[in-house]
Amino acid sequence: MEKIFIGVAWPYVNGPLHLGHIAGSLLPPDIFARYHRMKGNRVLMVSGSDEHGTPITMEAEKQGKTPKEFVDYYHKEHVECLKRLGISFDLFSRTTNENHERIVQDMFLTLLKKGHIYKKKGIGLYCNKCSRWLPDRYVEGKCPNCGFENARGDQCEKCGKTLNADELVEPRCKNCGTAPDKRETEQFFLKLSGFKEQLADYMEDKTFWKENVYKFTVNWIKNLEDRPITRNIEWGVRIPLDGYEDKRIYVWFDAVTGYFSASKEFPFWETFWKDKNTKHYYFIGKDNIPFHTIIWPCMLLGYGGLNLPYNVPANEFLTLKGEQFSKSRKRAVWVPEYLKQFEPDPLRYYLSINMPENRDVDFSWNDFILKNNNELVATLGNFVHRVLIFTKKNFGKTPEMGEPDNLDKEALKKIDETFSNTERCIENCEFKNAIKTVMELAHFGNRYLDEKAPWKTVKEDKKGCRTTMHVCMRIVKALSVLMCPFLPFSGEKLQKMIGEKNLEWANGKTDAKGKLGNIEPLFKKIEMEEEKMLDIEDFEKIEMRVGEIKNAEEHPKADKLWVLKVDLGDEERQIVAGLRNYYKKEEIIGKKIVVITNLKTAKLRGVTSNGMLLAADDGKNVALLSPDRDVENGARIK
Repeated sequence: MEKIFIGVAWPYVNGPLHLGHIAGSLLPPDIFARYHRMKGNRVLMVSGSDEHGTPITMEAEKQGKTPKEFVDYYHKEHVECLKRLGISFDLFSRTTNENHERIVQDMFLTLLKKGHIYKKKGIGLYCNKCSRWLPDRYVEGKCPNCGFENARGDQCEKCGKTLNADELVEPRCKNCGTAPDKRETEQFFLKLSGFKEQLADYMEDKTFWKENVYKFTVNWIKNLEDRPITRNIEWGVRIPLDGYEDKRIYVWFDAVTGYFSASKEFPFWETFWKDKNTKHYYFIGKDNIPFHTIIWPCMLLGYGGLNLPYNVPANEFLTLKGEQFSKSRKRAVWVPEYLKQFEPDPLRYYLSINMPENRDVDFSWNDFILKNNNELVATLGNFVHRVLIFTKKNFGKTPEMGEPDNLDKEALKKIDETFSNTERCIENCEFKNAIKTVMELAHFGNRYLDEKAPWKTVKEDKKGCRTTMHVCMRIVKALSVLMCPFLPFSGEKLQKMIGEKNLEWANGKTDAKGKLGNIEPLFKKIEMEEEKMLDIEDFEKIEMRVGEIKNAEEHPKADKLWVLKVDLGDEERQIVAGLRNYYKKEEIIGKKIVVITNLKTAKLRGVTSNGMLLAADDGKNVALLSPDRDVENGARIK
């Protein structure tokens, strides 16, 4: 039996949860935890509401509430949403509870006593218009490293460099937009520079990490700088020293300590934090990488005697029309609104099969509906329903197996292979590949059933039909187990239909022997407005022409967009295209492309776009469509 600790990024309670939180850091650890529990491993999965910081006080002021009233409301909403989505925490805590404050203060004092925290005067930013000190995330400006115009005061979202707010070029208050004053202030600093050698040793065997996480961390260690861990704010964990009543411990030091404070609410916490055989996994979004691969390990090293992260499988972003989900910008698909209309498992499936593990992934309502209807309903649900209805009608229970033929043997082998491949994928935190592997078994089951045609053999070869349906029931039972980490509500429902309950992982490869219960569809089709199909006259209205890209400039407000100048023979068009993740500037300039030229002019993040490029997307790569031989610019596509 393995021992697995799972730390889940603490959602910030300045508004409702959105789908970006679920896809990035909440669903992946739940899949991982459910799998390990089913395997018989001992799991402790903790998280909680991150409730401190100036954004909370400012949002509370807008709503005429105290900070505590504000966080109480959203903490309760978060807990209810997570429960309805089936996110199976052992404890979902909060940073405002007394136990957490006590342990954060202990962490602070211990590191201070050991010389890992020191006082230093530095520059802080103060907004005269708002009459308040500005913490990092309430300052925006130009990144001094890459020039991105909307870098935050703690980190640039574009290049990933961690920053201090006073390093920004032309900083501005995020609340009112005015330029803040730079004032001297004294803060406590975490001496990260003192851990450089220990961090380098720690990273030596971490080559199994995701490539971007590993490279980012190794490069960050090379330029390790000390970080302030206190701020001139009024809402947060108090500094446990006299004379600092106007300061608080800052949220990033506060929140990561939550993994430890939540664990210490259990009497067996030492089993997970001091036993070197326990593996620690931290599930986060990519914007939190340095806090979990650099800062938190330094805090743990400085405190002493506690396990370091084993793996930090950070996900990329779920996007909406190419832009990052954002609470502060009110750009999101909100979880409470989703749950008013749909069941949780279709969302869990969609976010699993489209998980942004290695690149940003765009959310689409149409794609969500299609995947529910074509994959959950028409593939997985259809196979299960066909098998159960036929078996109950003709045999009443799972029939005994006779002599298997080659296809029967292939099916039983497919079950074993699916379990092995799914185990490997989940243990490597490749959840997208894992659910694809499970769905391949459902596809195989449909093909097997069609080829065996039991509706014919039940009349002509009853013995052979029994073997067919025995194998089908074995596939159904396997699916009822395999789907549980991803689709727990549907897995439980299916197990009830086949007369089973709370099956462990190993049970999925055994014979189906339960008594069949009431059978009903596993999934419901989501009705969508009927789309008008194009006829030939409609298609002929679309004007497509060959163009040549003459220039490409970075979009001033979006790091995924190129602003292109395209030669169409008799004119030059400006077109904005989301291709910067797939084509370098030198790769795209001079390329012949296909352009839809009779679309209405649009503005993308404030820049005019007059046309649309055609490209193919297989989920991993994007490729521009180009003519296979040289034709003149402006040539009409017919």
